[in-house]
Amino acid sequence: MCLGIPGKIITIYENHGTKMAKIDFGGVSREVCIEVIPEAKPGDWTIVHAGFALNLLSEDEAQETLDILQEMAELAEEENSLNE
Repeated sequence: MCLGIPGKIITIYENHGTKMAKIDFGGVSREVCIEVIPEAKPGDWTIVHAGFALNLLSEDEAQETLDILQEMAELAEEENSLNE
């Protein structure tokens, strides 16, 4: 299973002719290719998979996805503690 993770665009720049961005994932920042979303600007939210931004989304959509991912992590943690 592959997951796209929401992140917030901090800065946009070009690297060897490729449109890139520094994206914040809850306090951890990564460099991401944003060629497929040329309309992106700092402050926008995007879904990222394997170092590539896939599309833009609203802050509400991003938060909903982050909440679901957190809930999944908590359920997995509970399951692991029951199996110990």
